[in-house]
Amino acid sequence: MTQDFGTRDTRLVVASRHCERSEAIQTKSYTVNVGQLQAGEIDFVCTAKGGQRKYIQASFIIADGATRDREFGNLRAIKDNYPKYVISMTPLVNRNDDNGIIHLHLRKFLTEGLG
Repeated sequence: MTQDFGTRDTRLVVASRHCERSEAIQTKSYTVNVGQLQAGEIDFVCTAKGGQRKYIQASFIIADGATRDREFGNLRAIKDNYPKYVISMTPLVNRNDDNGIIHLHLRKFLTEGLG
C-alpha cells in the first residue's frame, strides 16, 4: 500500500525529515524521538548516551514571518543550552544564527552534517 503525502512540498519535508533522523542515528549514536515537549512540537529530539541533546526542526521553505515563528518559536521556548537547528530548503540560506538557533540549508546539512 502506498501512502499519499500530497503536494511536492510535503513530500520534500517528509524526505528531509527521514534524512535528518537517519544522520543523527548513524553518525552520532543518538536516540531520536519525535513529538511533543512542554515547549511544543519539536520534530526531532536527539539524545546521546551521556544525556547531551540536539533539537532539530525541519521545514520546506521559510518564506514569511508566520512560518519563521512556527519553526523557530518552539525551539526558542526550550530554556536549556543544547544545540538547536532548523533545516530547510529556503533559498540563499547557507548557515545563519538566530539567537543561538542555527538555520541550515538542507543541501549543506546533507553534505556537511550539523557540524
